[in-house]
Amino acid sequence: MRAFDRLGQICAAMVIGTCVVAPATAENIAVSNWGVAANAMPYAIALEKKFFQLHGANVTGIIASAGGGTTIRNMLSGGVAYAESNPGATAVAIQQGAELKIISDNVLTVAEFVWAVKKDSPIRTIQDFKGKKIGYTNPRSTSQALAILLLQAAGLKQDDAQLVRTGGFGEGVAALDLGAIDIAPMAEPVWSKYKDKYRAVVAASDVLPPLDNVVGVTTVAAAASRGDFIRAVIRARRDAVALMHANPDEAGDIVAKHYNLERDVARSAVRSLTASRTQGIPYWGTGQFHLDGMKRMMEVQKMVGAITGDFDLPKMIDTSFLPDDIKTPK
Repeated sequence: MRAFDRLGQICAAMVIGTCVVAPATAENIAVSNWGVAANAMPYAIALEKKFFQLHGANVTGIIASAGGGTTIRNMLSGGVAYAESNPGATAVAIQQGAELKIISDNVLTVAEFVWAVKKDSPIRTIQDFKGKKIGYTNPRSTSQALAILLLQAAGLKQDDAQLVRTGGFGEGVAALDLGAIDIAPMAEPVWSKYKDKYRAVVAASDVLPPLDNVVGVTTVAAAASRGDFIRAVIRARRDAVALMHANPDEAGDIVAKHYNLERDVARSAVRSLTASRTQGIPYWGTGQFHLDGMKRMMEVQKMVGAITGDFDLPKMIDTSFLPDDIKTPK
């Protein structure tokens, strides 16, 4: 379904009053990188537009965390029925005995990433990464794995360049300024904030295949008892993604408010990611599973040690909470 068609349905439901009445009890959901990274931006729209309440889930707050493992722990310890997390962190938790299910496929590519240099840098292509210092955030992170994939795409080996841990994207920008690294990964909205100061050498969507980076997760207990709430959250997020595609500037203004960003920065990030396609795949998904991209990301995370051993992806997935038109994986 096209974004405009979906948005029309949302508006119609709001006008004619066919929506479910929201329950009185306010609830939280847990979302990795809420208020910081692009993956979580649809939840700002869903909160602001009260899409959660429209579908019958009285979500009024979001428990933020800096990583997928922390998000999973927040969900398990806080009795939260829905979380958005990294698929690798979810797989590790399941391997360790956590009773979890992956219930939606939320971010389908890594299009938020670019690798940038100072404007006067001689580095022009990924082949020029040879012998250079490439920043990444932390060990076993997505940025570390993607740096390795970039070197492979350039026909280089991992030891043809030096990977340097910076601790975060903002810290990576500082390291680039200081000359501690030659190339810094910047993920939206960091890139939109600094794009006038630096030069992008390569964007992930230009050279890397679709890599699913974020999924919706619930506990087995919540799946059995909180099905209506889970379905409502998934639908609210889907509606938010539809609005972002239909009205990216309006969405950007909402993101700016919830992320404490300058309006132009937030608008730039939303415009960029709603326009992005990686081999025809959009950045923000509707919840429908794209299994090839998810399998690819799991293998990438095994490459950097974020996942060890074998995993049975189909066994981890439950599509029953998705709307009927997107239940079948692509």
